[in-house]
Amino acid sequence: MANERKFVTENIRRVLLKEYMMKKVGRAGFGGLDVQRTPMGTRVTLITERPGLVIGRRGEAIKSLTKAIEDDFSFNNPQIEVQEVENPNLNAQIMAEKLANALERGWHFRRAGHSTVRRIMDSGARGCQVIIAGKLTGQRHRTEKFKEGHIKYCGQAKLKYMQQGFAPAKLKPGIIGVTVQIMDPRAKLPDEVEIIPPPPVPEAPEAAPAAPTPEEKAVEQKAAEAVEELKRAAQAEAAPSKPKRPRKKKEAEAVPPEGAPAGEEKKPVRKRKKKEEGAPPAAPSTPGEAITPAAVQAITAPEQPQPLAESPKPPEEKKEPEKKPEGAEEKKEG
Repeated sequence: MANERKFVTENIRRVLLKEYMMKKVGRAGFGGLDVQRTPMGTRVTLITERPGLVIGRRGEAIKSLTKAIEDDFSFNNPQIEVQEVENPNLNAQIMAEKLANALERGWHFRRAGHSTVRRIMDSGARGCQVIIAGKLTGQRHRTEKFKEGHIKYCGQAKLKYMQQGFAPAKLKPGIIGVTVQIMDPRAKLPDEVEIIPPPPVPEAPEAAPAAPTPEEKAVEQKAAEAVEELKRAAQAEAAPSKPKRPRKKKEAEAVPPEGAPAGEEKKPVRKRKKKEEGAPPAAPSTPGEAITPAAVQAITAPEQPQPLAESPKPPEEKKEPEKKPEGAEEKKEG
């Protein structure tokens, strides 16, 4: 039982130190207290809104606090460290004290509660709850709650991410208790899961090709020689052959018709190809035949228009003599 009594005594001493600090540092905005035992003594970390008021001129205020802690609360060699709050609107203890001061100045509890909640949520908190309990409007005690956002009431999330502050407000009907709970804006709840994609798998380095064996080299050489032979054969087939001269056809001997003298022979008749209109005469086909000047002149000379054949005149129609009336002839004779 001695160990349990020791723990209880130590915690009671720390709670009394906290209440003492709240009274002494109320004007500076008390935000929290942390006590740690070290081999060199006891370190007391004080969190305030305005650390200049805690330190005082030339450190006089902090020296008096250090002496009171050592004498009244029996802490061995205390060392006070003052820290400034980053955002006072997210500190539950500071907001509870401000709300209690507003109630003492005469604010209506609903107006004070809603303005406090709005101020905390605008600062970026995930959730907050304000509880005001006491004689609010009549002689009967009641409790009013103002909450917004996400709030945890139990479990590890409540112990880790919920910050709680308490401050009393002294009014004529009685004392009103003010409790403020704020959820840390950096809180990560258990149901919030973030899926991280797997890292890319590094590609395996390509193995260096193995050196070919003598047998493989011989096979490759034979294949290359065969390919070269096929290329030569294809080139020989594709080479143009020399043009052959056309053979002259032997003129067939014409058979003399019946009744014609035997000595006379009919010359072979050659069919002449119709020359296309406007086309120049064809050049000699045989390579050995020479081109005469007359042929060159016939090719290069411009075409002369052929005279149009006179169309035959239609036959003239014979005009019949006009018949004169008989009475006219008689008049002339008379």
